[in-house]
Amino acid sequence: MAISLNPQAVTYAKRLIRDGNTKGHKSPWAAHVPCTADEDIFLESHEIEEYGNWYLGLDMSKRENSPERYHFPYGDFRAVHHNGLLAARESAAQQGYSDIENAAIKLLKFMTERAC
Repeated sequence: MAISLNPQAVTYAKRLIRDGNTKGHKSPWAAHVPCTADEDIFLESHEIEEYGNWYLGLDMSKRENSPERYHFPYGDFRAVHHNGLLAARESAAQQGYSDIENAAIKLLKFMTERAC
């Protein structure tokens, strides 16, 4: 499985962060990471491209227009979560996806700078 960085998701996350649509580090990621039911509800009223905006990883070997194509969530379909970015960074690092790890690091830095 070759997962690459989803540049559209990075751009979207930056816009959300710039607009202040974030959840801080006190918000537990485990309570907000999208489950299958959350994903299905989101997809009922949104296009797959919008869904993909919430995932830093993109697996081009998976069928186009399928949720299985997207990996490393960083938000809950409403806001960027600090701890979601941390989880994406750590998971990407463990799996050897340095481009996704570095994007998460940059987004975390941007989020911290915007909070000041």
